[in-house]
Amino acid sequence: MKNIIFKLSSFFIVLLILGCQEDDAEFGDITAPTNIQITADIVGADAENPNGDGTGVVNFTATADNAISFHYIFNDAVSLAPQGIKTYNFSSLGLNTYSITVIAYGTGGASSTQTINVDVLSLYEPPADLITMLTSDTSRVWRIKSEATSHFGLGPVGGIYNEFFQAPPFDKAGVGMYDDRYIFNLDGTFTHITDNTNDTEGVDTSGTVFGREVLIDQLNGGAPGNANGADIENYPFSDYNEQWFITAPGGVETLNLTGIGFLGYYVGGDHTYKIEVRSANEMTVRTTDGNGEFDWGFILISE
Repeated sequence: MKNIIFKLSSFFIVLLILGCQEDDAEFGDITAPTNIQITADIVGADAENPNGDGTGVVNFTATADNAISFHYIFNDAVSLAPQGIKTYNFSSLGLNTYSITVIAYGTGGASSTQTINVDVLSLYEPPADLITMLTSDTSRVWRIKSEATSHFGLGPVGGIYNEFFQAPPFDKAGVGMYDDRYIFNLDGTFTHITDNTNDTEGVDTSGTVFGREVLIDQLNGGAPGNANGADIENYPFSDYNEQWFITAPGGVETLNLTGIGFLGYYVGGDHTYKIEVRSANEMTVRTTDGNGEFDWGFILISE
């Protein structure tokens, strides 16, 4: 009897070993990329203007041996670039040096990094009426115009921002978006109040936000929020401060937020918002998500 038990045990051990070996074979080798090369094409650069034509636009291309995907990091904002191609619009007036880090990913999640510094000239000054609209020349509070059709839209990258989805009025009530307030100050500071309803008796920095699955984890909020399809609702996140500035790549007025700064629905990416339409008290903006999949649009109105 003992001999039978021993033989059966040995049989199962052999099966376990073979199973583990098969899993290892399917997993494959873990290979970190090597020989990362980053090139920076500064728009308008030539022998007489080595730092560009003043638009501040730079097209980056990254390559590496054994790489299957790339991420770019600038100002703590992470952008996915599967093909290694990424464009940045730098707006600080004058000649400035910017550091861009590229992470190249290989098989098994192995990665390697490389950083490049570029000297870029920016001569763009935003129109005075745009600055007045955003800040009232001191400070101004904005919110998502939840009462309007298409206040939250989804569309193809570079296409019509609400071609795929146009949110009806108040369609996203209770998910952590409508109680947010965005404050633009003349000195270039930006404050995101993640719940304005709990500040009536004093300042309470706690709140929740709304965003895209996986991408919203860039906020490192700690708690997961509520998953609803690809949306993450009521992701716990407190008030925070960043910077804002305006660029105009290709002549399109663009609102840039530093770090984790965002409007409406967190989608990562480069945290730039092209201004589609604007008036004295309202603007429609769009941004491309960090996966390079969709453009997301928002209508904002001042309070």
